[in-house]
Amino acid sequence: MPSARGFYLENERAVLGMATVAFVLVVWEGLTRGWWLWRIEPIFLSAPTAIARTAVQLFATGEIWADLGVSGLEFLLGFVTAVVAGIALGLAAGWHRQTAFALGPFFSALNATPRVALLPLIIMWVGIGIWSKVLVVFLGAVVPVYLNAVAGVRTADPRLLTVARSFGSSTPRVFWAVVLPGAVPFLLTGLRLGVGRAMVGIVVGELYAATAGVGFMITVAGATFQTDKVFVGVILIALAGGLMIESLTRIERRVETWRVKVGAAA
Repeated sequence: MPSARGFYLENERAVLGMATVAFVLVVWEGLTRGWWLWRIEPIFLSAPTAIARTAVQLFATGEIWADLGVSGLEFLLGFVTAVVAGIALGLAAGWHRQTAFALGPFFSALNATPRVALLPLIIMWVGIGIWSKVLVVFLGAVVPVYLNAVAGVRTADPRLLTVARSFGSSTPRVFWAVVLPGAVPFLLTGLRLGVGRAMVGIVVGELYAATAGVGFMITVAGATFQTDKVFVGVILIALAGGLMIESLTRIERRVETWRVKVGAAA
């Protein structure tokens, strides 16, 4: 039917994504129930229906809300701090060569160092409370935010800069009116990448040393072979990260026309 085809073409991404997810869930359920040639024991792979029941139970009893609150606060504090610091330092480094030279070694080293290697030091410095996880989240998210801010400034259209300066615009005016708007798509890309790094930081920090949080819940559930509860924690983290990344991606598409086309003919 033409109407059905039109609906599919307009919603192809959602239709294909949902169909693939549904197929995987059916295969997954069958593997745990013995629908196919073999059966996987629930202790190794919990069924989607069992995971859903556990999730409903955790939310209904309120058991999970405290862990979500702790992880959410850690993420918010660490990510917001990383965004503010990363954008400010990145814009400064992109605009001033001396600032880039001064900050370059530190961010290069931080980018090449796995955050998990710093966890013992972080715990020694600030303990196993909330601030150790906030610091891990910050260190994970600040690097992509900083690097994309630098790239956004350095890829400013030289023709616009020339025109602005030819009309007598001051250096601050050129930065705020030309460079910063052109860097917005890069800043959003940095935020999107930073969300992923921040979610990893939450989980790693809470797996290593914590007394509450979704990562801590996953650790305890795994140690007691509660596979369905482990999956609930993993799925919640994946959904939260996916929703934030999708929201930033939609915003990024709206400002995509501002991005400088690298390699395009003048």
